[in-house]
Amino acid sequence: MLTTKQLIACGFGEEEAKAVNALLAEKGAAACWAEVSRNILSPKHPFALHQLLYETVYAAWDAETQGPPPAWFPSETDIAQANITQLMEKLGIETYRAFHAWSVDNRAAFWEMMIETLGVHLPSLKVEIAGRNLNITSGRYNIVESCFSAPDDAVAIITRSETDPTLKIITYRELECLTNRVANGLVALGMEPGDAVAVDMPMHAESVAIYLGIVKAGCAVVSIADSFAPREIATRLRIGKAKAIFTQDAIYRRGKRLPLYEKVVAANAPKAIVMSATKARLAGREDLTWEDFLSDRGTFTAVPCHPEAHTNLLFSSGTTGEPKAIPWTHTTPIKCAADAFLHHDIHPGDVLAWPTNLGWMMGPWLIYASLINRGTIALYDGVPTGRDFGIFVQDAKVNLLGVVPTLVRAWKNSGCMQGLNWDAIRAFSSTGECSNPMEMLFLMSLAEYRPVIEYCGGTEIGGAYITGTRVQPAAPSTFTTPALGLDFVLCDEEGQLADNGEVFILPPSLGLSSNLVNAEHDAVYFSGTPQPDLRRHGDALERLANGYYRIHGRVDDTMNLSGIKVSSAEIEEVLNGVDGIRETAAVAVSPKDGGPSQLVIYVVPVCAISVPEIRETLQTALRQRLNPLFRIDEVVVVEALPRTASNKVMRRLLREQKTPNNP
Repeated sequence: MLTTKQLIACGFGEEEAKAVNALLAEKGAAACWAEVSRNILSPKHPFALHQLLYETVYAAWDAETQGPPPAWFPSETDIAQANITQLMEKLGIETYRAFHAWSVDNRAAFWEMMIETLGVHLPSLKVEIAGRNLNITSGRYNIVESCFSAPDDAVAIITRSETDPTLKIITYRELECLTNRVANGLVALGMEPGDAVAVDMPMHAESVAIYLGIVKAGCAVVSIADSFAPREIATRLRIGKAKAIFTQDAIYRRGKRLPLYEKVVAANAPKAIVMSATKARLAGREDLTWEDFLSDRGTFTAVPCHPEAHTNLLFSSGTTGEPKAIPWTHTTPIKCAADAFLHHDIHPGDVLAWPTNLGWMMGPWLIYASLINRGTIALYDGVPTGRDFGIFVQDAKVNLLGVVPTLVRAWKNSGCMQGLNWDAIRAFSSTGECSNPMEMLFLMSLAEYRPVIEYCGGTEIGGAYITGTRVQPAAPSTFTTPALGLDFVLCDEEGQLADNGEVFILPPSLGLSSNLVNAEHDAVYFSGTPQPDLRRHGDALERLANGYYRIHGRVDDTMNLSGIKVSSAEIEEVLNGVDGIRETAAVAVSPKDGGPSQLVIYVVPVCAISVPEIRETLQTALRQRLNPLFRIDEVVVVEALPRTASNKVMRRLLREQKTPNNP
């Protein structure tokens, strides 16, 4: 038990200190923490005090039998107002677990209910199960029409940039008009339904309109992250068969000009439409400025498409150096919107912010999750690691703030978000990497203990297979439930059902991919699974004592770095071309205290080398030829890499050498 004097020394006033001690003496751990976090602790207190009290309150908590200690509890009001509760009452279901079971046992009915609830514009409403797939058989439609159901004068986008501190508002009417001008411009350019058009630019109001305009015209977006090097841009343009590309002259970050159009030209891209560029800046090609491309016509009739027609080609890591090309269709956005409605509890008028990019699935996810739910997208065109981003979150009155754990770690280490008013936040969400419990507790403390909805899935799912809710208590860095509408099992290395093992999804569900552009879909996801209809996902997951879950990274040779999924093969292909290197092996290692994976490179050199020098050389190669967001944490020089009898590198052995138990 802490003394009153100790609590005062930690930052409490005398009366607060006495109240805390009284609670510790009188109540059980969970009830005590609920009271302390709601009514005593505040963002003004140093996080060290938050952590001290959390650990003190739960000092006798038995995580082995009780599961991890919760840091947030839903109030009666939270539960009563939740979207999930409204649907349960409609169905006459009394518990969340029963609701999840119903959604799995009645998948077609569940998704028909969600389509009706979300107000998706379909000619008729019919969902059918066809083997491993769930199909909408309601005729042709265009999902973009469902993005403009909010009133014309409702706010669609709130935006600010590093170079302009003005908070700008774009209404639904204005966004739809700009979307239509893009669609008309594509038609004038000669694009036809089914054509692919790439987008390589940051997330701002214009790029949202470009994305929606491409889809509304019946075309498909080829997503390219603005951080990619020319080589990776060229790969995605080739796989996607893009006939044009939207980009911009440069990106400005912390006062630095980062060329973007130059990289697109170096990738030998097709015709480019370039924002923020004059004709004089164009590279002597048949490229267009944004102003010359954009049509004056603000109306456009959406092109009706087959439900499985491609709307977006996104890329994820493959088992070879070439990324998997995963198509999204006109049904995939329904999964995005449903996850936001159910698991993030988004209501009309809610403001959603998630630092992301159209090159990654969370960019399109944010568009559909916000607009189909008649919410507002909050976009900050700048670096999210600093206080300016936090001020934007404050000024935009963000209700749902999405993060990757690396970003939270940066905020915690710098203390840059202290003293801001994040009262409008009702929930955080975390995805892309394994998170660290104390960093997630820190995040919750910034907004008077709002829950963190852990959200894990993938591009080929259109959202999550495992997540949280606002009707269940939240323990830092844990998941509370499989996503509504689908389920999974865990299997050990022998293929037997287990509480700790590899994730296999039980199809069908809207959002799950059914084909790949450049690989055999069933071979990737179904070949060699413990049972024929189990769908491989590749995450390692543990079911905890209270029925919650904790993720332990990947079981294959892919990894999540800075929220970006990449394979060992992609990294090694770049690094093996460095002078003086015979071969490399890239592995992701989980830190001892949990959290984002660390990238360790094993190097077999041609001759004796200096480790600091080769690390810098490899980092430069990774930055220039793959992605500057990938950071090498450690280089290990070895004489040879361990291999199987068939000459495959045994990366599992390398990972085990660097685990916390084998430092």
